[in-house]
Amino acid sequence: MKVIEKIKKEQILSIEILPPNRGEDMNQIFSVVENLMDFSPSFVNVTRHAPEVTYVELNDHIKKVPKLKRPGSVGVTAALMNRYNIDVVPHILCTDMNKYQIEDTLIDLHFIGVQNLFVIRGERENRTVSHVGKDMHSHASELVEQISNMNKGKYLYPCENPRPTDFCIGVAGYPEKHFESPNLQEDIRYLKKKIDAGADYVITQMVFDFDVYKRFSEIARESGVLVPIIPGIKPIVNLRSIYRIPKKFFVTIPETLLSKMHQARTSKEEFEIGTTYMANLAEKLLSEGAPGIHVFTMGKGRSARALLEKVFGSSR
Repeated sequence: MKVIEKIKKEQILSIEILPPNRGEDMNQIFSVVENLMDFSPSFVNVTRHAPEVTYVELNDHIKKVPKLKRPGSVGVTAALMNRYNIDVVPHILCTDMNKYQIEDTLIDLHFIGVQNLFVIRGERENRTVSHVGKDMHSHASELVEQISNMNKGKYLYPCENPRPTDFCIGVAGYPEKHFESPNLQEDIRYLKKKIDAGADYVITQMVFDFDVYKRFSEIARESGVLVPIIPGIKPIVNLRSIYRIPKKFFVTIPETLLSKMHQARTSKEEFEIGTTYMANLAEKLLSEGAPGIHVFTMGKGRSARALLEKVFGSSR
């Protein structure tokens, strides 16, 4: 079922997982998902990350090559769909494939029955492959437009009797703005471009404060972003992560949470305080009418389960 169709019926629960590291198998992924199936997740999102620059030593020289740390997102998508009979939402990036390769990947996903996609530009840091060639998309809105065209039967290569795809397209929103944007209003203008190009719904970067999500949603609505905006949340289980998360994701941790975590005397207390705080936030988001919640598991099923148990009980 499409995300937008599911939202019309009920508030959704979406969980996000990481593909295995290169050389690993699916067992850990299955373990994470199975630990959360009691809560009947509406969707499982499978992330994809931009390639990193690495150096390979050959016989007579060293070569710089792009390397995906976690390849196999299409295979993970198919494996989860087959094993759990659940809707899976793979991430599609601008930064690791050109538009022709993306089209081929989208065709593969269409053939295996994928109905939902999550489209992001992807990282552009010194550690990633940042060059944008003439056949690559510079912005997520361009990739959304390509997918929208495929939904209309418009392919990059000429086709005889082309069949339209039928993807529901999700895009990212940043309640505290994307770190490259000068301000929130400018960032929302870019979000509006993605919606105008054909995106159907938004999942936000992780939020830790209800008022941050509320303000973002209000400004987005005033700017013409009228699609569902699903808040993203992440379990907080220790004080160390509170200092690590802002540096990596450019988000703000509320003083109330920080203060409570500093009062913890043991790691067990940190886990309980963080989990309770995030569960209360999830309950507030749902009670105030959010379309659902999107849980960033980061591959950690135990902390995600502890959070969901406080929100929904032992099952959903």
